[in-house]
Amino acid sequence: MSAIENVPDYVVTVNGTDITGKLKGRIPEPNGRSRARLIGLRLSEKRGGDADELELTIDDSDGGMALPPTGATIEVSLGWSAGSLVKVGLVDKGRFTVDSVEHSGPPDIVTVRARSADMTSAIVTRREQSWSKTTLGAVLRAVAARNKLTPRIAPVLADIAVTTLSQARESDMALLRRLGREHDAVATVKGGALIFTAIGAGITSSGKPIPGAALTRAVGDRHSFRIEKREEVGTVEASWHDRKGAKKQVAKAGKGEGTTRRLTRTYPTEAAAKQAAQAEHSRAARAPMKLDLGLALGRLDLYPDRPMTVSGFKAEIDQVKWLIADVTHELQADRGFTSAVTLENLNI
Repeated sequence: MSAIENVPDYVVTVNGTDITGKLKGRIPEPNGRSRARLIGLRLSEKRGGDADELELTIDDSDGGMALPPTGATIEVSLGWSAGSLVKVGLVDKGRFTVDSVEHSGPPDIVTVRARSADMTSAIVTRREQSWSKTTLGAVLRAVAARNKLTPRIAPVLADIAVTTLSQARESDMALLRRLGREHDAVATVKGGALIFTAIGAGITSSGKPIPGAALTRAVGDRHSFRIEKREEVGTVEASWHDRKGAKKQVAKAGKGEGTTRRLTRTYPTEAAAKQAAQAEHSRAARAPMKLDLGLALGRLDLYPDRPMTVSGFKAEIDQVKWLIADVTHELQADRGFTSAVTLENLNI
């Protein structure tokens, strides 16, 4: 049986209007040939609080492409329409809000840049609020409610006690990022949901296991593995304010072998300081190794925070437990549909 050509596919709508047919159209050339109108589509998916990003590059040399207004909503699905080496079908990659539109030339080209539609102006507006004698879950649910988001918070994190917490001239997105750092958690907004779950736990915010992915070197296009030489952090110290004793105390995480890292912030309680110290210690353990993979055939089943194993590389690479940190999918007229994946070390 002969191999079937791998054919990438996509659907793009702007404010509910399907423009896929326009993008798939061809622009005639003087020599009788034609070229693709869609020059490129790039989608970057990130694990942390940064917004996912979409960029469209479109040939407008015939003047036939309308410029979308800033603030417009773009919906994108990516995938394959045929192929013997790929999974055929489209995957919904979400909604994006247009940030900027650029028209340049000659030749005339339209470049549209957009961010996750969940990153509304409300969530990046600075606020003033404080909480006391509550839980982390209650705080996050309140933030989700005022931004009209569905809270998806891992139960093990939701139950953490919060004695005091201040949001002083800080946006809800900045607060979410800060809480994510302090609890070594995935803290992000995607698909209309506020997501808060432990990094590398291998479970979703609802408690369901995240299936692992596997990749062999044979299906890759390129790779780059690096080990960053850093001081081994044995202990992390975090200060907290003891109101009863009217002085600062120190909470520690780690076994004491290696250097000591001190966090600059002073925390309101011993529990908060211990949590922050443990989160920083976990991050330091993951930092030294990274693996970048370039895949000649785009993989829509790869997404941030998914555990991954690799094989066919050096033994030092194959034996590492990896976690997907970010993924960039790119569809180009002259290169087809590819994916670039960054993995970080999960051996703690």
